[in-house]
Amino acid sequence: MNSHSNDIDYSNGYMEPEEEWEREGLLDPAWEKQQKKTFTAWCNSHLRKAGTAIENIEEDFRNGLKLMLLLEVISGETLPKPDRGKMRFHKIANVNKALDFIASKGVKLVSIGAEEIVDGNLKMTLGMIWTIILRFAIQDISVEEMTAKEGLLLWCQRKTAPYKNVNVQNFHLSFKDGLAFCALIHRHRPDLIDYHKLSKDNPLQNLNTAFDVAEKYLDIPRMLDPEDLINTPKPDERAIMTYVSCYYHAFQGAQQAETAANRICKVLKVNQENERLMEEYERLASDLLEWIRRTLPWLQSRQADNSLSGVQKRLEEYRTYRRKHKPPRVEQKAKLETNFNTLQTKLRLSNRPAYMPTEGKMVSDIANAWKGLEQSEKSFEDWLLSEMMRLERLEHLAQKFKAKADTHEDWTRGKEEMLQSSDFRQCKLNDLKALKKKHEAFESDLAAHQDRVEQIAAIAHELNSLEYHDSTSVNIRCQRICDQWDRLGSLTQKRRTDLDDAEKILEKIDILHLEFAKRAAPFNNWLDGTREDLVDMFIVHTVEEIQGLIDAHGQFKATLSDADKEYNSIIGLVKDVESTVQKYQIPGGLQNPYTTLTSSDLSKKWSEVKHLVPQRDTTLQAELRKQQNNEMLRRQFAEKSNQVGPWIERQMDAVTAIGMGLQGSLEDQLHQLKQYEQNVFAYKPHIEELEKIHQAVQEGMIFENRYTQYTMETLRVGWEQLLTSINRNVNEVENQILTRDSKGITQEQLNEFRASFNHFDKNRTGRLAPEEFKSCLVSIGYSIGKDRQGEIDFQRILAVVDPNSTGYVHFDAFLDFMTRESTDTDTAEQVIDSFRILAGDKPYILSDELRRELPPDQAEYCIQRMAPYKGVNAVPGALDYMSFSTALYGESDL
Repeated sequence: MNSHSNDIDYSNGYMEPEEEWEREGLLDPAWEKQQKKTFTAWCNSHLRKAGTAIENIEEDFRNGLKLMLLLEVISGETLPKPDRGKMRFHKIANVNKALDFIASKGVKLVSIGAEEIVDGNLKMTLGMIWTIILRFAIQDISVEEMTAKEGLLLWCQRKTAPYKNVNVQNFHLSFKDGLAFCALIHRHRPDLIDYHKLSKDNPLQNLNTAFDVAEKYLDIPRMLDPEDLINTPKPDERAIMTYVSCYYHAFQGAQQAETAANRICKVLKVNQENERLMEEYERLASDLLEWIRRTLPWLQSRQADNSLSGVQKRLEEYRTYRRKHKPPRVEQKAKLETNFNTLQTKLRLSNRPAYMPTEGKMVSDIANAWKGLEQSEKSFEDWLLSEMMRLERLEHLAQKFKAKADTHEDWTRGKEEMLQSSDFRQCKLNDLKALKKKHEAFESDLAAHQDRVEQIAAIAHELNSLEYHDSTSVNIRCQRICDQWDRLGSLTQKRRTDLDDAEKILEKIDILHLEFAKRAAPFNNWLDGTREDLVDMFIVHTVEEIQGLIDAHGQFKATLSDADKEYNSIIGLVKDVESTVQKYQIPGGLQNPYTTLTSSDLSKKWSEVKHLVPQRDTTLQAELRKQQNNEMLRRQFAEKSNQVGPWIERQMDAVTAIGMGLQGSLEDQLHQLKQYEQNVFAYKPHIEELEKIHQAVQEGMIFENRYTQYTMETLRVGWEQLLTSINRNVNEVENQILTRDSKGITQEQLNEFRASFNHFDKNRTGRLAPEEFKSCLVSIGYSIGKDRQGEIDFQRILAVVDPNSTGYVHFDAFLDFMTRESTDTDTAEQVIDSFRILAGDKPYILSDELRRELPPDQAEYCIQRMAPYKGVNAVPGALDYMSFSTALYGESDL
């Protein structure tokens, strides 16, 4: 029992003067009988420890010897040596020694003297024993700061609350039917009594059951007579209190063990949940980082088959990736950050150290990996688009090369055989002249084709520089054309020399044939060039560019009337030849010696040209419509993006404002954030509609848009940032609510913390510099002096709120600090004390004790993690609960 230094006056409680006893009816025979039996049994329950007992309470304490012995047993202290004489003054001296010892424990004895005890005054003797019971058995009973009697009564009420037919309101009538006694036993030892078989209508059986079980199994002797309790209208309160106090002390150890076990279970549950969150974070982080690691090589690859179809296939794969594969990973990243923040908050609230993820899996590592992924996406998409432009240009050049090469090879077919012919050697003079003129016309024609050959070579060179996938065949064909062109030049020069040598013999010339040849050749070349131009392929990207081609085509059509005059004039020359030959019957005169061209050739080509002109009109108009449609797509995308972009920016500003805690209570902020979250998800169809327009833009090969500053990539990033911002702010507000509720801080305190923080957060960054933080502390009542000690105190606080020395204090760290300053949390010392109670004050604990006191899963959790106890007097299987408790508040295994 704990001794109290202050004196306690029991006269105004349960130690009344004699006249008050009489007024209360203490001398009532029924009460006197109950008190005498109960007090005698109580004294014997202690005296038996010294090997003795009393039979008659008013007689056996008269010499003071057993009274002193009783006090020594129940206090654990040694009283002065008793007088051994048998005279009256010896007895009075011994009783006074006992009364002096009682008074030394802070008890005022009123109206009780040694003489009354020595004389065997039953009333005074019972009053003295009641004083001893109060001081040593009941005084230390305290529940919720109540007095001894009220505390004992509250303990009975709580323990019996779940039991049917039990309603403890006092220490007399509430215990008459015996159910209250049985309920107290069943609550602590359900194996001893089957409470459900008891009946309120059988009080005698109930009382005997309780008293028998208490005496047999709880070492509480019978202190009351069941028949007396039943037959007394109002049983004696002190007798029942004395007996009930024995129940309290018998079960006190179990109560302490229950409290200790509850505290340990609470702490272990926190640690188990924290470890589960750590393991989940590690798993999610590993999975996300592995996905990024696998995805990056694909985004960084620039390998393609150098064909337009191959690049278009890769672009479609990229669209599928953005549409299907990436969104779940965006959600996973947000969940990862949310879980991490929740875990850190729970660790702070449970007085645990901050969680440090495995190396390479920090939130910053994930953010850096994600940033690298987005950069790779941007460069990959840029490469795809530029590659499509390059390959489109290559395809256009390749087709142009083929068309010009085909035309040139058609023209050169048979030319080498013609230049190598010796036909002029058997010709007549006029035939020779004709051959010479024909050769001159050929030279003119050859010179006219020089530009085409140079164009062919230039196109081949450009295809090589642009790394055309079939450049080998292009080079072979180009080289073949150039080699043939060189041979044609050499053969032409040689034939010209041969004709000059024969010119002296062959002089006659046919003026009409010559004129035809001279005019037909360039006109024929013009027809060939015009046909090429009319079927020439083109590539444009704007309405202005196609309109330029249409205007040029219009200008060309304006020249057709002049060409028609030239055509009729040349055909007129042929008709003149035919009429001359017919008139003069010139043998072979219809054969023009100067050219292989005929009027039918020109007529055919001229007819083709006139047929190709309207076809060209149709082609250009179709391209104009395509470019107009592209322009419409640009405007559609711009109109929609110019709505979506500002909307996202407004939502970001609104969410940021809520995150600053400027709008109502935490619940209001959380409600607003949830509302914004719903609005954002409801707005998603606008993003999806914009994605469809963007796909049409890309499929239309539209590479720029002058009507908007937004691109699909910037809108995607903005959308993902908005979702992440909402999730992060929701998580922060939920953590603040968790902090507020678990630590018992009020909304007003939280508002005060937030208002003080925001006042010094001028730039709304969500963090304070050290000087700003110091001003914030001063503003809410902290006294931080400007001397050296004040700076030491401030640096101590700063080390708590900024353990990583980042140079800034964030709001969650500030809130955590202010919460700890105003609340209390469990500590390692409290957990150690709880384990010590379960272990029965031993410095170690056994597996059986853990399994008996704790739930199965938490008992096994402790057994698996506790180290063997290595101290003195260790027994086999002893476990070290002290190091285990300390580790709960230290570094985690994870």
